[in-house]
Amino acid sequence: MKTTSQKTGSGLKSRSAQLSSNTAAGAEKKDNRLPIDAEARKKNRTLPTPKVLELLETSKPGLFNLAEVVGKWVWVAFRETPAPELRQILAQLGFHWNNTRQTWQHPCGTYRYERANYDPRRRYGSYFPADSRAA
Repeated sequence: MKTTSQKTGSGLKSRSAQLSSNTAAGAEKKDNRLPIDAEARKKNRTLPTPKVLELLETSKPGLFNLAEVVGKWVWVAFRETPAPELRQILAQLGFHWNNTRQTWQHPCGTYRYERANYDPRRRYGSYFPADSRAA
């Protein structure tokens, strides 16, 4: 026998109902973080290397200790995925995620529009500024 009644207590929701409940839960989590100021981020991306290192040191000294200068760029790599707050700080400072190299990179005003098919560390050299300050 066919029935046309729907069970309301099954716990299954329509796609739109699922999305609306997910966005409400997600909005609560995102409220802890401040939105990124796009103009400040754009300005920060043009800063020279020493200024970027100074910003890293003043905003989060732990990030400065992880910073590696590759050519004129600043790279910050983590062993594990950093907390959303750290990712937000990096983005606000002008860093972007490079999925190929698995590192956060800051161009320090030097932009490349094509992808480098070589290892920038070998071509331009690299150093950790925290090591030179400790000495």
